[in-house]
Amino acid sequence: MDDIYSLAHWLTGSEKKATELVNNTYLNVASESSETEVFTTFRTCYLESIDQDGAFSLPETPCFSRETPETTHLRQDADIRLSVLLSAISGLKHRAISRIIGMPLTTIRVWLSEGRKSLVHGSRFESLFVNIGCYRRSEAS
Repeated sequence: MDDIYSLAHWLTGSEKKATELVNNTYLNVASESSETEVFTTFRTCYLESIDQDGAFSLPETPCFSRETPETTHLRQDADIRLSVLLSAISGLKHRAISRIIGMPLTTIRVWLSEGRKSLVHGSRFESLFVNIGCYRRSEAS
């Protein structure tokens, strides 16, 4: 699963964080896990790392849930990025991404369409799309 490290590095932008995310993923899967199970565990570990890194680390109480609009938005943004990268790096089909993310197929299709447009204009992701042929300079103008 070479793709896991590539995904982690593109999502975190850091070798150290990518290594931690990959290690955490493999600590939480069995050796006989399917590709879908590994990617689902990777997603869970990634979302947990976002929660830990973010300002949303207040303890959950009956009066204060950790699920705030900010965390919901942050998680959705993370899922959109992950969806695009699962398609671009791992070559997964929409249905497989839908199972990993846990969202309906129509949502994944919209996310992939909009996410590609959004991410391609980010400097960190531009080189990825240039390298895999999903981006043409003429489309950037």
